[in-house]
Amino acid sequence: MTDHSRPAYLFPELRAEPTTPPATVYTVANGDLRLSANLQCWPVQQQLESDVTVAVNDLGWQVVRAHAVDEVAGHGFIDSQRRGIEVFRDIPPDAPVVVVEAVWQYSHHLMAGLRSHRGPILLVANWNGTFPGLVGMLNLAGSLTKAGIDYSSLWSLDFTDQWARDGLRSWLETGKLVHSVDHVRSLPPLDPAVPEIALGQALARQLITDKAIIGIFDEGCMGMYNAIFDDELLNPTGIYKERLSQSALVAEMGRVGEEEAAAAKAWLDAAGLTFEFGTDEASELTPAQVHSQMKMYIAAVRMSDDFGLDAVGIQYQQGLKDTVPASDLVEGLLNNVDRPPVYSRDGARELYAGQALPHFNEVDEGVAIDALVTNRLWTAMGFDPANTLHDVRWGEEYDGEFVWTFMISGAVPASHNGGYRNSYSRRQPKMFFPLGGGTLSGCSKPGEIVWSRVYIENGSLQIDLGRGHVADLPAAETQRRLSMTSPEWPIMHAVLHGVGRDALMARHKANHVQVVYAPDAESADRALTAKAAAFDALGVTVHLCGDVRLVGPEGEN
Repeated sequence: MTDHSRPAYLFPELRAEPTTPPATVYTVANGDLRLSANLQCWPVQQQLESDVTVAVNDLGWQVVRAHAVDEVAGHGFIDSQRRGIEVFRDIPPDAPVVVVEAVWQYSHHLMAGLRSHRGPILLVANWNGTFPGLVGMLNLAGSLTKAGIDYSSLWSLDFTDQWARDGLRSWLETGKLVHSVDHVRSLPPLDPAVPEIALGQALARQLITDKAIIGIFDEGCMGMYNAIFDDELLNPTGIYKERLSQSALVAEMGRVGEEEAAAAKAWLDAAGLTFEFGTDEASELTPAQVHSQMKMYIAAVRMSDDFGLDAVGIQYQQGLKDTVPASDLVEGLLNNVDRPPVYSRDGARELYAGQALPHFNEVDEGVAIDALVTNRLWTAMGFDPANTLHDVRWGEEYDGEFVWTFMISGAVPASHNGGYRNSYSRRQPKMFFPLGGGTLSGCSKPGEIVWSRVYIENGSLQIDLGRGHVADLPAAETQRRLSMTSPEWPIMHAVLHGVGRDALMARHKANHVQVVYAPDAESADRALTAKAAAFDALGVTVHLCGDVRLVGPEGEN
């Protein structure tokens, strides 16, 4: 174990700046904060590190693992910010560093070390959906982008393929690896006479003038530095934060009546949602867990009404996970127009009646901006406004097109699955959620989508915006993909128009991607045009990705 009793910074005479041996790279393995996750994921991390080491050695370089395996803990991950700082103290500041990721990782563990590191940085992940290394790498990439830290990234099944070897050689020789992103182009001039453009610009003006409030139940979920948006960037768009405590949410849950919670569950039963119940609280979903979730749902809506919120985000993962069952079922309900009614404490008013209350999962504030704007635009156009984030989990070719497996760790709006009768609730994995709680899961229906991501780069808000569709894969293929990833969670078979696997991985600035349906392809093009106009009018830099058709004479392409 590391001795923290005599910090090295108090004894500068004991420290000398380490030097880098020739043709040497240093590897680090960042992990989860949760011991259970680090223990379960450690074997796949060992395999990836072995694959990367073989590839580097074959190119004539040697690998030094910058931190030892902790035999007491049972894994070799960096599992805290303090540990990350200690590890980087012993890495030569000009050395090439490879961050090897086969799992989800807490980016803030590495930010202190990477901010001050002078040498080239490479992020690598294994192309494997079973463990979310790709998700972790994309989050770290988005965090480094926000921080203005130069880095390169690379991904491969096992780093034996020529594409990956060539990329690794380029980085070792030059310190940089540049991928093609020629699928991205700037927003062309917009004609305000086009109805969709006029709508987007009008809604942007309304947002800036009337303003909106997003409720933050504890900021900074799971080390996602890229998901924290400073007020100075948010406020010019008309969006302001209400900072709330998850402890207050638990307190409000205690004030929800038993009959109210039971009524919400009965509503879901009547709507056709299937709950896959068992009896073992430690490993199965139980009625008591769902009853608690119904209390959280009612409490969250009431608190949103108390503060006049236009959107809300619950962190959950750290803090609430040790207190109450998971928030995921709550989150899926909030994002759906059709949901159990919630009334004011005196029963006089139905709160947010007939509306979705946009929830930005994992308090990702890039999602908050996107969800709020999308909700208002789609509502104005008469479309279902239910939108949600997904993790960019993994993908592979199917029947001639690259089909992504997008997954969210718990819940989607029921309308994305074709309604509650096509949805089900399973217990969240105990590795991440010790007190359980149900999901709102299903396979997203085939249809046309608009996808996007709001992120921070060069100190400004930017958005990548594209089109796609959800493929109608056979049930056996859906089950195969679920079994390879997380079978408890909702899945979307997404095809991004004009954006291949490597193009998205090279460009995307987050672990999350936002998706929303449109009735048909023509409607999706119209809605995307309105969305591009709205964000442009909000002062957000808009990038069009892949095959995007803007409507109107100025935008036809």
